Order: sequence, then structure tokens, then C-alpha cells
Amino acid sequence: MKGSVRMGRVLGVPLRLHWTVPLLVVLFGYGLGSRTLPAGVPDQSNATYTLAGLAGALLLLASLLAHEAAHAVTARRKGIPVKSITLWALGGMTEMDRPRAADAAFLVAVSGPLTSLIVGAAAFGAGIGLDAISSWQVPAAVLLWLGWVNGLLAVFNLLPAAPLDGGRVVQAVMWWRTGDRDRAERAAARSGQVLGMLLIAVGWISVLYGVWSGLWLAVIGFFVLIVAGAERQRARMAPALRGVRAADAMSTPVETCQDWLTVERCIEDVALRAHHSMLPVIDFGGHPSGLLHLPRLARIPAQQRETLRARDVATPLSQGATCAPDDLLEDVLEKLSPGSGMRILVIEGQRLVGIITARDISRIVQRHALRGTEGR
Repeated sequence: MKGSVRMGRVLGVPLRLHWTVPLLVVLFGYGLGSRTLPAGVPDQSNATYTLAGLAGALLLLASLLAHEAAHAVTARRKGIPVKSITLWALGGMTEMDRPRAADAAFLVAVSGPLTSLIVGAAAFGAGIGLDAISSWQVPAAVLLWLGWVNGLLAVFNLLPAAPLDGGRVVQAVMWWRTGDRDRAERAAARSGQVLGMLLIAVGWISVLYGVWSGLWLAVIGFFVLIVAGAERQRARMAPALRGVRAADAMSTPVETCQDWLTVERCIEDVALRAHHSMLPVIDFGGHPSGLLHLPRLARIPAQQRETLRARDVATPLSQGATCAPDDLLEDVLEKLSPGSGMRILVIEGQRLVGIITARDISRIVQRHALRGTEGR
């Protein structure tokens, strides 16, 4: 996810924190310290409420991490590669490869909400016990709040709509019963779109009635709607892409720019007649060395274009998407980083042999539809 920084590893999985995590801590800490705790445990100092609110927000962050770590651990036990865990303002996400079997998909999906329920029950029980045997009312109230929040988190995540865990559970069960993964993914994604629209509607209605927390609900709904739409599109394309090699989808020949050219020469000789918004750059040996994004070239001031070389403004090849001609297109797209764009360089050995763009993917899907075999 863009805007996140790496913060070590959790159980061997890279952990990333999005810039919105401090916002999450502040919002929940403020709500807990300024409203929930004063209402439940009155006559305490402001410092006590502030510290307790901060502690509760950090404990909530830790419980979100436990939820995502459960997904990651279960996936690894089922042989599914896990790339990273990212925490952000709307919770967390675990980036992993797609499960190859319905039972693995079910276990991975259900492990997160189950962990939240366990954490919630443990916190709630600890809060009741602490309140009964001691005078530590504020810590007990924080634990009770943490228990309720984790319970609500588990219930919300179990709603039967992708990308929520409940949607993944329904998808896995439908996949197991019908044997049709694509159909199961489309159904779960449709449910996600419906849920997203409902959350947005309820959120805005709440705001109109003066309940400003509805804005948060609308933001969650918007996120669910966008992700569900993308997943539905991917599920519709999957049958057309299955079994297709990168070599069968790529466009040739590929327009390239020598990396030693000045930006001015690159624009005049190559970019102005380019068919794509991205240009591969090649070194003296003819090997691809990076990627030039034309919008970035356009932003370079005119006085710098005669001194800067193409290699100076190119994105390193390691940060782009590449594959071999014999790689299956479905696997290539699955491993595509979210921010890399739909442009894949096809490299054989050290030689650039083709490029795959969104237009190439669309062409394959259209041909598949003309044969009358597209999944509905």
C-alpha cells in the first residue's frame, strides 16, 4: 500500500504501517479518553483519562495486528506465500498469494475473526475480573471497551461480503460446493458492492442527522465498494486469462529509449511518437535497465532537459513488473504490485522481447467473450 513504511517483521512476515495509523490512534484514544471513560468511570483526572485512552488505542492496534497475524500464520501453514502485513486507519490487510484450495481459503478467512473473538473475550473477562477484585476501575473499563470493540470487529468482519472475511468464508464454501472458483468470487464481490453502497448510504444519512461518526462508516463503505469492484472485475477476467502465456499476450515490437540520451533527445526522438505512457530504457548492451514514465518527463523543467540523462529520471527495473515469455499471465497479474500499474515488461534472458498493457489484457478478454465462453 502506498504511503506505508516498513517497521520490522512479525512472525517472520514484513510489517508495514500506513501514515494513517497515528490518525487511528488519536481518534480512538480521544473518543475513549474524552467520552467513554468519563461516562463509565467519573471523577478521574484529565491525565488519567488521556493516558488510559492512549493505552486503549494502542491495545486496539495490537489486537488488529493479532487479527492479521492469524491470517498470515494460517496461510503459511497451508503453504500460501505471505508478502506483508499492513496496518492502516481502516484496520489491516495481509498481502498473500491466492489459496489453491477451498479448505485453505476457508481456514485463512475464518482465522482472523476467530482471533478477534478470542482477544475480545479475554479482554472482557479480564476487565470483569479486575473490576471485581481491585479498585482499578479505569484499567478495567479500558479492558471492557477493548473486549466490546474486538467483538464488534469480529462480527463486522464476518458479514458475507468481500473483501471482508465473511465474504471470503462464503466464497470458500461456495467454491467447495460448486467447484467453480470464479463464480464464487463473483458472487462474493457482488455482495461486497451491495454492502459498500449500504454503508455509504447509512453513513451519509447519519451525518445529515448530526451523527458525525457516520462519516467513518461512509469511508469504510467506499473502500469496500472499490475493492469489491476490482475483485469482481478480476473474477470476470480469470477464465479468459487461464492458461495464457505472457508471450501470447505481449505486444511487439517495443519502443525503447537509450538510457544515455538526454531527456530532450528522448522526448524528441522517442516519446513524442510512443504508443504507451511508459518507455523502457536500455543500456549500451541493449539490456533493459529501467522505465520512463512520460507524465514525469513532461514535468521536467525545460532548462534541465539538456543536462539530465534518461537514466537519471528512470525508475529502476527492479521496481517495475517483469516476467518471462513462458510465465502464465494469470500468475503474473497475481504477483503484480498494486502501485506498479498494468504495464509488464517481458524479458527473455537479458533481452526485452515484449510489453503487456491493459489494452493487451482487454483484447484477450474480448476474444474470449466472442467465443461465447465467458463466465457470467
